[in-house]
Amino acid sequence: MRNLVSRTALRLGAGAIAGVLLLPGCSAGPAEETAQEPASQEEIDKALETPTELTFWTWVPDIEKEVALFEKEYPAIDVKVVNAGQGAPHYQKLRTAIESGEGAPDVVQMEYQYIDSFTLTDSLLDLAPYGASDISVDYSEWVWNQVARGEAVYGIPQDSGPMGNLYRKDILEKAGVTEPAATWEQYAKDAEAVREKTDAYISNLAPNQAGQALGLLWQAGLKPFGYDGEETVTVNVNDERAKEVMRYWQDLIERDLISTDPDFTDQWYQGLANGKYAGWLTAAWGPVFLQGTAGETSGLWRAAELPQYSEGESVSGNWGGSSDAVLKSTENPVAAYELAKWINHDKSSTMMLATEQFLFPTHTEVLSSPEFLDDESEFYGGQKVNGLFSEVSETVDTEFEWLPYMDFAYSSYSETVGKAIADKGDLAAGLDAWQEQLTAYGKDQGFTIK
Repeated sequence: MRNLVSRTALRLGAGAIAGVLLLPGCSAGPAEETAQEPASQEEIDKALETPTELTFWTWVPDIEKEVALFEKEYPAIDVKVVNAGQGAPHYQKLRTAIESGEGAPDVVQMEYQYIDSFTLTDSLLDLAPYGASDISVDYSEWVWNQVARGEAVYGIPQDSGPMGNLYRKDILEKAGVTEPAATWEQYAKDAEAVREKTDAYISNLAPNQAGQALGLLWQAGLKPFGYDGEETVTVNVNDERAKEVMRYWQDLIERDLISTDPDFTDQWYQGLANGKYAGWLTAAWGPVFLQGTAGETSGLWRAAELPQYSEGESVSGNWGGSSDAVLKSTENPVAAYELAKWINHDKSSTMMLATEQFLFPTHTEVLSSPEFLDDESEFYGGQKVNGLFSEVSETVDTEFEWLPYMDFAYSSYSETVGKAIADKGDLAAGLDAWQEQLTAYGKDQGFTIK
């Protein structure tokens, strides 16, 4: 389980900061197209009864099990599963295959933040005419908004990463902290106690991890990005609210109350295992990942909501998550859509993804299933961690958009805000530099910047 969990979580965490720059000369918006008539049931039945080969690119370990369920239901369809890598290698190979017109898959796993960069080049099939809009009610609103663009739908949600607080109960109690902080104000006070009375830091803010930072900004109500699907993007990473959030973290950094180690490195893994970090502000995929990384600390960890900006609130952000999209180049759009839908909508498949591959589910039927909710984790002292994160998932702000050049945005973050974190410098100035780079890059790519 250790390798399985590690690969899955690394894809959601470290993979979220990787990417490649947009291809030079790409158009500023999707190509215009004629509205497509919905597929009839007769067309769907015919497609699923016709011998067909589909290629599915995905990084999920052992997803052949879910694919086998689909092939059993539709024996005429043969699915070839390919792991083309994760993070940058995955998207680099995909873009190369699309541009060359050779070797592209029919169905491809795609993180939410990269969807716009592929609609920009008119590479993704709108799944609404194939029935995708009809299943939107089976997903949380905020999750569905990650794949929907107006009336169009460009993927079927597979997993997500609503954020919470994993903490070492024993270390906090040693510091005199008996309950996880309900507010960020209290969290700072607890950080002082932990640092003064133990050898630990209350948590770590990784300079290389834009995904974590964006999740925290998401919780704070920030809307740093926007894209109208055509020529206009919104870049607003350095407004006063964003700077206020970053000043909070800068204060903790300057007082040596949190660490600033790069995450998903050997040093960071050791810090989780040896008690250097008394907590991890992470996503819903984090609890299982932690079990594989710090197994000897079983029973010492607990899970809680993120601290809140105002007492009594219950708001979270998201870090990670992906969908299965269908490429416009597929010769079998109906069958390809049915595969993407089956993997992420059929209960037997979605439950397997949640309980065997440990992807945090997006399908509300699984999120409300006693089999998922009532699982008591020995690692977390018998706590029903799935139940907690299921509740957290309902508190994520429904409106959060991305740029069509998030690949560049992540690399630029590391050079600006991330560098300021690593250098224990001015994080607000880092936001200004990030804003400047994102704006300049967008203009260079032909976008109008709001």
